[in-house]
Amino acid sequence: MKRIALIDILRGIAILGTLGTNIWIFAHLGDLKYITTTDFTGWSNMNDILRMLVLFVFNGKLLGMLTIMFGVGMAIKYEQSIRRNQPWVGMYKWVIVFLMVEGLLHYVLVMEYDVLMSYAVTAAIIAVILKRGERAMTWALWVAGAIHLGMIALIFISMLLGPAFSMASSPELIAIYAEGTWLEQVQNRLANFIFFRTEAIFIIPLNICLFIIGIKLMQDGAFSFNESGIAIQRKLLTWGLGLGLPLNVLMFVPGGLFDFPVRYIFAPVLALGYLGLIAFLVRTWSTWRVWKWLEKTGRMSLSCYILQNICATAIFYGWGLGLGGNLNSVEIIGIFCMIVIGQIILANIWLGKFSYGPIEWLRKGMLQRLGR
Repeated sequence: MKRIALIDILRGIAILGTLGTNIWIFAHLGDLKYITTTDFTGWSNMNDILRMLVLFVFNGKLLGMLTIMFGVGMAIKYEQSIRRNQPWVGMYKWVIVFLMVEGLLHYVLVMEYDVLMSYAVTAAIIAVILKRGERAMTWALWVAGAIHLGMIALIFISMLLGPAFSMASSPELIAIYAEGTWLEQVQNRLANFIFFRTEAIFIIPLNICLFIIGIKLMQDGAFSFNESGIAIQRKLLTWGLGLGLPLNVLMFVPGGLFDFPVRYIFAPVLALGYLGLIAFLVRTWSTWRVWKWLEKTGRMSLSCYILQNICATAIFYGWGLGLGGNLNSVEIIGIFCMIVIGQIILANIWLGKFSYGPIEWLRKGMLQRLGR
């Protein structure tokens, strides 16, 4: 099956965009309050304003888009298994195993907020559901959606009835990333495995929904520039931006009340709008060279995801340059842009010499050795 350029472009943008959220966690030494509004001081502090504007664009939206693109990739693998007359779950289980191992190593060695392990669990669930057909996927979408919305509603009501809680990390954790060695940080992640994996477990129902949406979009031809594909893209653009933009403006309400609804409900809605918007831009200005650059970045998205987090830890944590906690928002945004541009350049140079990114090559080699 010929690669669809738009899918790789979207995957590349999504993987680079996740750093738009994570960069604030790295820059503030693991302190989660910097991706929330709990301690937002309002419109008088330029540092806060810039941070919140960047988070408005990226926080939850690009992660949602990335999750959808994982569902798209799963649909492609499923179609391949049908064409090759291969048993589906038997083939895909090794992809899941690789993703889980990769995520575990990334969690232990690089950062505690890895999302790949959560994707591996989600993929294992969806692999079974996908084989059961359209009706099973629709039921799973509604059930998982209800569970997710129910959890967010309970959190929202508890915050309405009680005092707002801060997501600020403990001084001890911040000190480990400011002054501790790399090995001490690894030991801390291992010692607090369940605590740090709370979000990865919490988002599984949302992941199920977004995986299924990605599968359905792929099956409906949403990434083709034919008449039906363009029609779907226009709907995504209209409804995703039309609903998502005003709902996500609620993140500017100080106090943290809307942090969870925005990140875990409204941001994925806007992510669908981003899909439609990017498809429109690619379709309208198809000759822009930047699309080729982003397409190659998307082709080695897993390698780029790990590399960008390694770069950020080396820049901000104490075992590296130790810049964490010492930079203002302009400087943090500057580092974010440098890492993104550097990754785009590296991906294009690498794929000019090799057919796959390093992580993608490892995965392909493992699957081939297993006869898959």
